[in-house]
Amino acid sequence: MASGVITVPSFATDEDGVEHFFGTRLSSVSVTPGRVTPIHSRHRDRVATVMVSVRQVHGTDVLIVDQPIRQGDSFEGGWDALVTNQPGVMVTVRTADCVPVLMHDPAQRVVAAVHAGWRGAVAGIVPKTVALLVSRFGATVEGLRMAIGPSAGPCCYEVDEPVLARLRVVFPEWRAVVKPGGAQKAYLDLREFVRRQGLADGLQAERIVTVNACTICHPDLFLSYRREGVVTSTMVSGIALMSHH
Repeated sequence: MASGVITVPSFATDEDGVEHFFGTRLSSVSVTPGRVTPIHSRHRDRVATVMVSVRQVHGTDVLIVDQPIRQGDSFEGGWDALVTNQPGVMVTVRTADCVPVLMHDPAQRVVAAVHAGWRGAVAGIVPKTVALLVSRFGATVEGLRMAIGPSAGPCCYEVDEPVLARLRVVFPEWRAVVKPGGAQKAYLDLREFVRRQGLADGLQAERIVTVNACTICHPDLFLSYRREGVVTSTMVSGIALMSHH
């Protein structure tokens, strides 16, 4: 695994046969959207061998990788979640304020990486990915584990009335994830919104873990689109089932 990344032992460890990380601006992981690229892992015997990255479009489409892929393969199109049951394949998402969400079901051996900005979160990409893990791969909501990574936090993430209006329509508990700001403005806790969506789907509270770090107010550690106005690079987060060689 590259240095400068954040891992969450309570979410997944080598013993679970799962390799995962949330990227920071210090991590050296780089991917090419739409391409399958090689990975260099810290494991000699059990490794993820390739990384999959796709073009992200703030939608709710999920790419399912359920057959072997290799370096140089490409994926044309746009997706905001990737799911795989293929050992050695690391599914990744890129963020610079949006929420990276990683999931795995230890029993059914399937993993997912989700890119959840406010649009995707409000549109239900997380519940949609959970439903797909259950219907397509036999995962159970009781068995699923979810890790919610660094993103724009409730301290800094100001949103306006159009965002709040959409949130109120889809999320009856919206007041629990919104803190009043100025006129027609408020601060949104996007990570807590995603966590509560998971709970509403039936995930167990003790199987959801959140990295409570704000990308906007930690410029030394994270890239932030909101803070910098433009980002030339993004942070990569990923998860893989390790393969035995």
